[in-house]
Amino acid sequence: MRLAPVIMIAVLSQAACMQKYKTAADMPKLDKEYTEVTNDVTDLTSKLTQAQNDLPAYQSKAKAESSNAQNAASESSQQASKVTAGDVGNAKKAKKKAKKALGEAKDAKDASDNVKDQEKKIAKLTEELGKKKKRLQELDNMRTAIGGANKTATDTAKRFTDTTRKLIDTTKNAADTTRM
Repeated sequence: MRLAPVIMIAVLSQAACMQKYKTAADMPKLDKEYTEVTNDVTDLTSKLTQAQNDLPAYQSKAKAESSNAQNAASESSQQASKVTAGDVGNAKKAKKKAKKALGEAKDAKDASDNVKDQEKKIAKLTEELGKKKKRLQELDNMRTAIGGANKTATDTAKRFTDTTRKLIDTTKNAADTTRM
């Protein structure tokens, strides 16, 4: 139980050491990266929304193509059963319907593949968006750390100035009393 706080402190101090931007002089670079990452987040969000909106269309097309393939296969099967009578015309029709059924099956497979590709695209965009949002949070933390360091430095400088003024005032008061 006592080890947990030590590990937590070690992890936090390691994260602080890994910061790319550490001082106020780094703020322009931090701001530039922050803007770039923010733009990336906006772009990825837009792409993700578009991909999610397109998915139902891909799914309905895949469903329709699957239905067409099943119908074509059924028609082909019915035509093939007529061929057993031995008519050459029926054989040609059966061959034609079989080719059509094969084409419909290929279309159904392509539509199904398109749905899978769209789902992969959505997963990839979601992952990238998560990474960019995490980086944005890290940059926010760096801004806060730099702002806190600047505040501490400013407070220290202010205290130093106040102390110096008090010493000067004390020195002036001592000089004024010796003149009397």
